[in-house]
This record gives sequence, structure tokens and C-alpha cells, in this order.
Amino acid sequence: MRIALLGGTGDIGKGLALRWGHDTDHDIILGSRDPEKARAAADEYQETLADHGVETKITGFVNEMAADRADVAVLAVPAYHLTDTVEAVADKLDDTVLVTPAVGMKRDDDGFHYNPPPAGSVSALAADAAPEGVPVVGAFHNLAAAGLTDLDTEFDWDTPVFGDDDSAKATVMELAAEIEGLRPLDVGGLANASEVEALTPLLINLASENEELHDLGVKFW
Repeated sequence: MRIALLGGTGDIGKGLALRWGHDTDHDIILGSRDPEKARAAADEYQETLADHGVETKITGFVNEMAADRADVAVLAVPAYHLTDTVEAVADKLDDTVLVTPAVGMKRDDDGFHYNPPPAGSVSALAADAAPEGVPVVGAFHNLAAAGLTDLDTEFDWDTPVFGDDDSAKATVMELAAEIEGLRPLDVGGLANASEVEALTPLLINLASENEELHDLGVKFW
């Protein structure tokens, strides 16, 4: 399967690229608004994987070309860039599953707080921006980027997954399950997005206030 990480030069894009590159045989494609930045990151990630005994090819393109090559495209961009990113690649998303891990947050002296857009959630914003017929799935919201990007770090995390298209959701859950230490859990449709997204600022605040909770994830029992 061909997985594009749009905005894949940031932490969540890097982490997912490295983990899929390390744990699977899928084709990994990095996207960026700057193709040179995407190619440089692809080379960097390949070197990191080679240092861990994995020889794999990662390619870098401008976002539109990355999306055009993908079966699954992950919107690895901050919430405030999400709509622009979807609109930029909209005509390249035929038969593509669109995945959003983005969360709307604001910060003040008390810490981070969930800050959903008027649509109700960032995932709903992605669904509104996506072309008709392109399924949107929410996943990977609550993962600690530092633990995800460090291939020497082992973790045991859950990732809630939601979406209105059962087939697309199943595809994303299968991809998540292929990352060692990650368990996908079905939490229903896109209407449940805000409950999942709101966990992220809580986890950041917990990790910030408790040294022993560094690289915090979630695990449901």
C-alpha cells in the first residue's frame, strides 16, 4: 500500500513514516509544500532506518504529487493548515482514504486547552473540506511525538479510530495495528471526534506537570 504523509516533515509525519518504514513493507511518500524539504526529510528518514538495520525507500514530493500517488493520505499538518492542505490536493484524492490526526488547541498560563473549530471538531473540518466521496478517518491523535519518532523507544499505546465509512476505517485500523506497540480501537463515527481530540491537551498537560509521565500515551483496559 502507498501511504502519503502530507506535511510529513513535522513530528507526527516523521514518527509515522519511521514506524511504518521500520515495521511494514508499505511504500512511504512524504509530502510538503516545499518539495526540496520533502526530499531532504525522506533522505534523513531513510538514513535513520538504515541505522536501525532497515533498508527501505522513502520518496519526497510536493503535497499534490504525494497525494496523487497514495492509497491512504495522512494530513500530518497542524489544525490551522488542514483546510488549505485538503483544498490544495482535493483533485488528487480519487480512491484515497484521508486520515486526520490533527487537534485544535490553545495555550495559556494554565496549560493547553481543546479549541475545536466551529465545525465541532478538526475531523469534521477535514470532512467538510474533502471532496464528495472521499472518506475521512480520524486516528493517531493521542500519540507522544517524541516516543513515536525515537525508534529505540518501545511503547504500548492505544489509538482511537473513528469514521463514517466502515471500509476506510478498517483500512486505517489495519495500518495502525502494523505499528509495533500500537493497538487501534474503533470508537464509532465522525460524530465522536471531539471526545478523542480533547484527550490530546489533557495528555500534554499531564506530561508537562509529571516528570514520570514523559512521552505519555493512552491505554484502555
